[in-house]
Amino acid sequence: MKKIVLRNPDYWDPFGTLAAWLSEEPRPANDPVFAPRFDVKEDPGAYVLSADLPGVKREDIAVSLDGDHLKISGHRESSHKSESERTRLSEIRYGSFSREFRLPETVDGEQVKADLKDGVLTLVLPKKPEAQPRKIAVNAS
Repeated sequence: MKKIVLRNPDYWDPFGTLAAWLSEEPRPANDPVFAPRFDVKEDPGAYVLSADLPGVKREDIAVSLDGDHLKISGHRESSHKSESERTRLSEIRYGSFSREFRLPETVDGEQVKADLKDGVLTLVLPKKPEAQPRKIAVNAS
């Protein structure tokens, strides 16, 4: 399990974190571990995490939030083979996965939503109202 720890707990730089993830060494083709990759995006009102999870059923995914730690885990079952079937090539990875993210204090943990559609898990982590940008009226004297 890989833990992402942010340098400054008062400021989350998702693009810096994303750059660190992208600089990781790619896994060799024969690595049997199923480890989905995540996209992290930010808009003015929320952070959005997305992961490709083709073949993973909704009931095989667990999302939990404990304080500022978001944990996403699950598993993808291998297809059953018959005795007469011979595998010529196997590139699809199966098994369990788990990822943990440390969230900034600006996330409203009570409003987090998770959705699985067309093999893509999307988590929307809204920002607390006081952390969202707002316009300030300018008064004329």
